[in-house]
Amino acid sequence: MTNKEVIQAFYKEFFNDHIVEAADKYVNENYIQHNPGVDQGREALKSAFAEKFIAHPEFHLEIKMMIAEDDMVAVYLKSVNPDGSTNTRVVDIYRFENGKLAEHWDVLQPC
Repeated sequence: MTNKEVIQAFYKEFFNDHIVEAADKYVNENYIQHNPGVDQGREALKSAFAEKFIAHPEFHLEIKMMIAEDDMVAVYLKSVNPDGSTNTRVVDIYRFENGKLAEHWDVLQPC
């Protein structure tokens, strides 16, 4: 899989299908997280989003654009409400290592 294909599969399975175990396939165990709202490591990512998916079962992300260069991928996306309206615009930036997500940065813009 290309890095972009990994991102597409990860977003579909993890974020949109709410299968937190999908992180085991796509995220390194020692995942470095630069978002202060989520702790370090793959297990912390899974735990944080398991709670989010319970609190917000309608949570859905829509990828609008991806830019890949070397071991980095930037993803522009929207967090979409069930009625199709956008509640947040997001840029996620990932560094890959051995075909998996190794490091993450993000910028959020509420609508």
